[in-house]
Amino acid sequence: MKLIFSSTSPFARKVRIAAIELGLIDTIELVPAALAPGKPNDDYSRDVNPLKKLPVLILDDDSVILDSYVIVEYLDEIAGGRKLIPASGPARWRIKTDHSMAQGILDSMVLCRYEKAARPKECYWQAWADDHWQRVWAGMAHFDRQSDLLSRPLDVAQIALTCVLGYADFRFADSGWRKAYPNLVAFHDKMMQRPSVKISAPPAA
Repeated sequence: MKLIFSSTSPFARKVRIAAIELGLIDTIELVPAALAPGKPNDDYSRDVNPLKKLPVLILDDDSVILDSYVIVEYLDEIAGGRKLIPASGPARWRIKTDHSMAQGILDSMVLCRYEKAARPKECYWQAWADDHWQRVWAGMAHFDRQSDLLSRPLDVAQIALTCVLGYADFRFADSGWRKAYPNLVAFHDKMMQRPSVKISAPPAA
């Protein structure tokens, strides 16, 4: 299998953490790719993903699996059992919902990043960026109150939340999240003790 990824992508980091935790990372070839808003990549759009998004998992038969959550779900299945995503029952829907919340936070963080780093200054939309950052802040506050999520055995939602916090340190180091959310700090520090989380950390900004 091949994972097309960027070392700075929190979505790709989620997949890499999951692959390591599931014991599958040695079966996956990591293929770096550079994709950016406003910059065409016709070969990638035509041959891999028309949406021009990362990460993408290419299987040995050349079929393509898109979306970080779907990739993790696939890896979880081929690893021989539901380890990161429960197969059924209330826990499955709770973890999927928690994951969707973390994914939404990441979506808003990336949009804030693009608004500042990629949009021409004369077109910058402050109210739009503020609205998305408020979603980030409210989402972090939500998770800071979820003691069960922060302490339960490893699952895909916890991995996604780890990627949220790592991306906050990487791209928004001066945001103040560490002062505002002490429970998330403790959770992140605990997760950073896992080799999978250390290995997949983004490069220094």
